[in-house]
Amino acid sequence: MASFKHFRVVLTLAMFLPAAGLVAKEHRAALTRPGMTTLTGAGSTFIAPLVDHWIEAYRNAHPDVAIAYHAVGSIEGIDRFLNGSVDFAATDGGTTAEQIARMDRGVRFIPAAIGGVVLAYNVKGVKAGLKLTREVYVDIFLGRIKTWDDPRIKAINPDLPLPREAIVPVVRLDGSGTTYAFTNHLAAISPAWKQGPEVGRSVGWPGDAMQARGNDGVAGRIKISEGAIGYVEYGFAQRLGLPMAHLENRAGRFAAPEASRIAKVFETSVDQMPADLRQYIPDPAGEEAYPIVTYSWLVLYGAYPHPYEANGRALKAFVHYGLTQGQADSEALGYVPLPGPVAELAQKALASVE
Repeated sequence: MASFKHFRVVLTLAMFLPAAGLVAKEHRAALTRPGMTTLTGAGSTFIAPLVDHWIEAYRNAHPDVAIAYHAVGSIEGIDRFLNGSVDFAATDGGTTAEQIARMDRGVRFIPAAIGGVVLAYNVKGVKAGLKLTREVYVDIFLGRIKTWDDPRIKAINPDLPLPREAIVPVVRLDGSGTTYAFTNHLAAISPAWKQGPEVGRSVGWPGDAMQARGNDGVAGRIKISEGAIGYVEYGFAQRLGLPMAHLENRAGRFAAPEASRIAKVFETSVDQMPADLRQYIPDPAGEEAYPIVTYSWLVLYGAYPHPYEANGRALKAFVHYGLTQGQADSEALGYVPLPGPVAELAQKALASVE
């Protein structure tokens, strides 16, 4: 039954994607006119709501700049960046050394947002309060725990009316930085995961997982699928009103995905930031820390030479807006504003773009 549902989801997406692309093309054409600077970006669905919000606000103040962002997933976004078909990309991690070596115009990774990867669920009779230990949520996604009334889940949640219902993991179909952040965490806390599915932006999921495209696709599938649990960026789960599990952190405490818990992870790790600003924290320390967190980066070329000078100047101004005024909108959309020292490092990296 799960495989049939997956077929229906893929078929439906295939039917509508061409039409959606046509609408997007017509929309972009309506926004542009002679003399405008037009920028195009692609990549992460994780950061898409924030980038779209920045684009709308920036356009109102700068009508001479048109910006289009395509939320196609981190893998596709980096691929478009590599072949030069976009001015910038966005990713939540997993860009390889081989890919970076192919970026002959140089590259800058600009931290632009911070977020939590949550385990959202749809369990009959359980609207809130679900707790999951590290071993349990690893084994759910390894396919070892198959029903919600499993004794290991009941032992953690003795007061919840857990039904005898199949667990349906919901995962990403497309190549995803969110998947990278999630599997990087699982590998950090579980030898079984590290030796099995491993870490990646696209992995072979054990068991009979349901697949969907984008954070929005995963969140939407959880919303309509009884028994489902899946990993999504916090804001997507929040907007759909999905309950989110409290996860056991490295200190052995159950942590809810709250902004203060996520922010604390990054505030205390700034001094460990590498020179290229690609910092991963797969298993954060701290008694209050939420355990699955990630930066989302805007990816710019190191240089925008002739005939791209105007694009480079316009893009730097837009990203500067996102790193300054745009940060004030982060929390309302389900993200955490960059800590001051991180924002300063991001500005320095941006200033080095030629």
